[in-house]
Amino acid sequence: MGNEERVTLPGSDRPAAPGARRVGELDTQGEIEVTVVLRRSGPAPAGADPDDVALVRSTLTDMGLRVTSVDAATRRMKVVGTIEQLQGAFDTTLENVESQHPDTGGAATHRHRTGPLSLPVALDGVVQAVLGLDDRPQARAHIVAADPKAVSTSYTPVEIAALYDFPADTDGSGQTLAIIELGGGFDTADLDTYFGALGIPTPSVTAIGVDGAANAPGQDPNGADGEVLLDIEVAGAIAPQAKLLVYFAPNTDAGFLDAIADASQATPTPTAISISWGESEDDWTPQARSALDNAIADAVALGITVTAAAGDSGSSDSASGGSGAHVDFPASSPHALACGGTALHGSGGAITSETVWNDGASRGATGGGVSDAFPLPPWQSDVTVPPRAGNSATHGRGVPDVAGNADPRTGYRVRVDGVDTVIGGTSAVAPLWAALTCLLAQATGRKLGLLQEALYAGVPAGKPAPGFHDITDGDNGAYKAAIGWDPCTGLGSPDGAALLTLLTAPAPPAPPAAPG
Repeated sequence: MGNEERVTLPGSDRPAAPGARRVGELDTQGEIEVTVVLRRSGPAPAGADPDDVALVRSTLTDMGLRVTSVDAATRRMKVVGTIEQLQGAFDTTLENVESQHPDTGGAATHRHRTGPLSLPVALDGVVQAVLGLDDRPQARAHIVAADPKAVSTSYTPVEIAALYDFPADTDGSGQTLAIIELGGGFDTADLDTYFGALGIPTPSVTAIGVDGAANAPGQDPNGADGEVLLDIEVAGAIAPQAKLLVYFAPNTDAGFLDAIADASQATPTPTAISISWGESEDDWTPQARSALDNAIADAVALGITVTAAAGDSGSSDSASGGSGAHVDFPASSPHALACGGTALHGSGGAITSETVWNDGASRGATGGGVSDAFPLPPWQSDVTVPPRAGNSATHGRGVPDVAGNADPRTGYRVRVDGVDTVIGGTSAVAPLWAALTCLLAQATGRKLGLLQEALYAGVPAGKPAPGFHDITDGDNGAYKAAIGWDPCTGLGSPDGAALLTLLTAPAPPAPPAAPG
């Protein structure tokens, strides 16, 4: 590469992983694959410009790297080279380290880098991200296993749907629901037993591997397997005739991106994508955060509604940067429908009480707050999102948008690795809302895309939103529930029949033209 002029890749600076310590040596002659993300050629969902693809291909090939695949629609190029070649190409140093896994809390061994990346000046502005050099675990599963001694009541997903009055005479027929998983797996025998007990035929569930990952059940019933089975069983019980596509990807920033991008390009186009994994938005590199946000924007532009769990650690989101208020990503993406959590009590098919889920620091609470990475989206402009707690200068995107039952003490009865158990967490709310979206899409005959625009339309500050149960009792730490939208449960939990009425109401007449 000689003395060629280079530029820093914006947003690529990466801090050290929590507790990182070097273990052993990397084989610098060993080959790895990375994901290179290119700029858009136009508004979403526009792909990469062919001239950009050709430029990046020729530049990287001249460096000795191999471009093994190009997906122009999602602006991704897969690039392979030795570690030595890739270190030179992107001006970084990779090490083998052990650090704390964000999901399990145990030790994880992985490639690791710190600092920014750089590119040849010819690629300045063309390449938006380079992911996969550092393959540290990126996200957590937002589930909380119930303490049997603390459970006050529990529900099947069918019972939850009845309490929320999901639209009658809908079952998800004709819809496809994609689910993103970053570990774990499911066994068909568990699904057959679970759905058989509910009196529901086992839904169509297809496992799809991404970047070498695969459905791998039986390894972590209290973690990743619990996440996978919760997602499938909640979605399948509520929308049993929808086709469920379960994308298994490595738990890395590159794997997460590739799973979302692959899901959005499925045929037929999914009605919804459910994401129950995430991490504090401050624990992502800006380039990775932007790449995933753009992938979600692509999905929305194709008519897909993307639901994302808001997190289970209250207003702090267990951010590695220390104390303070933080929100979870990808829930904080303005293109995702962020799903917060409640504690739900019902009897005789009717809700008797519903409050913000907050069981204290050790047992979990709904995530929620104000983003310091994404600005306030236009559809939230009327609900008065407050400044971020502890930082009055931050007026960003408010999280969550919607909510649903998440308290493990009022949790979901599911079956995981041959055992019937109760699980809570906002992980349950993402597939709940994704399945509800499929029911609403079936009833309306159309995909709903950026559903937030319809949900927030005409909702003034401090007033309950039509189509929702307004949650006004409780807090998630730094924020308190209030009438109307709040940073604990958003607009509230769903009233499914009322939401269908909202979405099928005729548009108001246009105002008369001014006299000419």
